[in-house]
Order: sequence, then structure tokens, then C-alpha cells
Amino acid sequence: MDFTLDEELEAVRALADQIFADRATTERVREVEGSPGRLDEELWAELGKAGLLGIALPEEAGGAGLGLGALCVLLEEQGRHVAPVPLWPAAVGALAVAAHGTPEQRESMLPAAADGSSRLTVALEEFGPADSGTPRCTARRQGDGWRLTGVKAVVPSPFGAAHVLVSAAAEGGPGLFLVAPDAEGVSWEAEETTTHDLAGTLTLDDAPARAVGAPGDGAMAWTIERAAVALAAVQLGVAQGAIRHAVTYLSERKQFGRPLGTFQAAQHQLADCYIDVDAMRVCLWQAVTSLQEGEDAAAAVLVAKWWAGDAGLTVAHRVQHVHGGIGVDVDYPVHRHFLWARQISGTLGGPSADLAKLGAVIAAGRIPG
Repeated sequence: MDFTLDEELEAVRALADQIFADRATTERVREVEGSPGRLDEELWAELGKAGLLGIALPEEAGGAGLGLGALCVLLEEQGRHVAPVPLWPAAVGALAVAAHGTPEQRESMLPAAADGSSRLTVALEEFGPADSGTPRCTARRQGDGWRLTGVKAVVPSPFGAAHVLVSAAAEGGPGLFLVAPDAEGVSWEAEETTTHDLAGTLTLDDAPARAVGAPGDGAMAWTIERAAVALAAVQLGVAQGAIRHAVTYLSERKQFGRPLGTFQAAQHQLADCYIDVDAMRVCLWQAVTSLQEGEDAAAAVLVAKWWAGDAGLTVAHRVQHVHGGIGVDVDYPVHRHFLWARQISGTLGGPSADLAKLGAVIAAGRIPG
């Protein structure tokens, strides 16, 4: 298949690259990492002003209507620059509301999500070996609403979010529920992540919530698949950015009178990185295409996520290796790519878990012909 980007997506890429290159410099990223919120509010506002925060949302909701593919292009550029903004959870949460929310939910939340004046985050993970597709957090019906009880782990960038989209198990099946972050029965414990971002452990004690879709209607699985693809897109950019650092370093650093990049051992390492990145790209766009065409994309999504988790982290390791001693300097730019690759690799389950899920999908015969 031909996964060449069309003119619209190339324009999205160019605009995103320009903004991230201008705003997410090494000095600025370091400054944000030391700030109380760990989030670049100025960059977030700039992305909203440029129309990129709503790039995937429907036009009637104030978005550009370019869909998941455009979002992945944006996320790839974010990863390339390791820009500290909560793009993937905010975008995935907004897409879930756009696809499964009530008219009132869409009208009240999506325009603000598109312009960046308000944002969502997602609470899809829990502690322990539990699969994100089988949450232990529970939802019970109360009148026209719901009450949630349970604990959600590593909720990305929850502080400052207007809404949290929580996965929980109800009598009719697993579903998605909107929770106000300051509602009665909601408590938070801040946690610093591998990437120096702030995440939160969310404890729900009979907290009030509103359903997005109906429990058991597939909205949760729909959202998890798009979250996995979004993470794969970020990881692709992280790997590409890491290789860029390696190429620059090996071209400038000299040993025995010539650049390190002319040595065969270094060339082999970068050739392996290139092969891994190309595989990540092909698998990502296969998954995006399957989702956009309405196919059963479970296998394609898991393959893309596995490549992102396994190969993305391998690329980061190799790049650190070719940098020698400076590669482990925590203040050197390439170290951030390693941290991002490590965290993304384990989000929504690591590569081993992805392979186990993929085996179950194949055994069930869920492979499009």
C-alpha cells in the first residue's frame, strides 16, 4: 500500500514542525520540565491558535475534519521535538466524545477542545496486570447518571484538565464515563513520570459521572485502539528525533582524524535504526488506514503498538550507545528521547502484553481478508 501523505497532511506536517521547532527548543523544554505544571501553556495556546488542536475533530465542532491521519502527523512531529504538551490524551478524549457523546456533550465540550481553551484527559490504565480492556473500576447506575468506584493509574496531565474520560465496568459491559476532576468522591495523588511530566493516581469513591455512549457499546475499545495508535505516532516521532541527534553527533564528532559516522560499526547501528523506524511507520499507517476504513483493526493496531513499543525503545537505546558517554548525560537532549521512548513503550501495556493480545486476536480469526 502507498502511505505517502497527501497535500493536506503534508501541510499539517510543515505547520506543526514549524511551531514545534520554534517553541519546543531544548532550552524551553528544560525550562518547562522545571516548572510546577510541567506543561508548556504557551505552546498549547499557539497550537490552538493555529487550529492544530482540533485538526481531527469534525468541522461542525470547530475542528478541521481531517481525521485520525492528521492527528497522527501532528503527534509524530510532537514526538520528534519531545514537546511537553498533553496532545494525545486530549485529542483521543475529544475524538471519543465526538464519536460517542450525546449532542449536549459534543456541543458543550468540543469547540473548547478544538481551540485549546479547555481540554480533556483519559484514565484508561489501572495498577497491576489488568488489561486496559477489562477495567476493575466499576460503574453503577443512579437515576440519570452513574457512580464510579475504583483507582485509575498514571492519568496523563490531569491537572488543569476540565474533564476526565474514565473507563469502567458496568452491568451492561465496559464503558466510558466523564468525571469532573474536582467532583465529590474524586481524589488525586500527583506522580512524576519517566518523562518528567505530572500524572495522577485517580481514586474514585462513588464519584458522580456521565456516560459517553452506553456501557457495552464498544466505545471503550474504540477509544483504546485510537489511544494505542496515537502513542505509536508519538513514538515514531521520538525515534526519528533520536536518529537526527545521532546523525548530527556522528557527523561532527571525530576520532582518528575522521568523523565517527564514517566508521562501519556506527553506520550499521544507524542502518538498523532506519529499518526499525521504517517498519514503525508502515505499521502505524496500516493501522490508521484500517481504522479510517471501518475495518476490524484490532490486529493492525496491536502490530503498530508492538513495533512502537519494542523497536522505538530499541532505537533510543542504539542512539544512546553511538553517543558514547555523553549519551547517558541526563541533561543532553538525546536523553529526553530515551525517556519518552521508555514511557510510551509501557503505556497501555508493554510489548509482551501486546503480543499476547495479538495472539488472542489471531486465534479468534479477527484478521481482515
